[in-house]
Amino acid sequence: QVQLVESGGGLVQAGDSLRLSCAASGRTFSMWSMGWFRQAPGKEREFVAGISSNGARIYYADSVKGRFTISRDNGQQTVNLQMNRLKPEDTAVYYCAADRTFGVVRQSIFEYDYWGQGTQVTVSS
Repeated sequence: QVQLVESGGGLVQAGDSLRLSCAASGRTFSMWSMGWFRQAPGKEREFVAGISSNGARIYYADSVKGRFTISRDNGQQTVNLQMNRLKPEDTAVYYCAADRTFGVVRQSIFEYDYWGQGTQVTVSS
């Protein structure tokens, strides 16, 4: 049974920082690519950042490039999203997701096999 549990969301002001964490269960975490997605009210879920199993490949959505940093610790089975210089348009529920395909980082929600329950991030102006 694979479980992904996000934490670290909250209410902040524009320009502040937040760090999201995702703790994973499952014996093959180190083989998975991991992604962060977000979904704002009335909008589709969108890709934010992704990291390959060994961290060699990292991709960001253009909207967060230069502000967000994704990282992972395979020993701790965690993946983190450091979010700096937050903007009101970053307000959304943020989801952690796992893709069992080895060695690639994909951006489509349909490619991911497991999802967390989400954590709310609200950025006030």
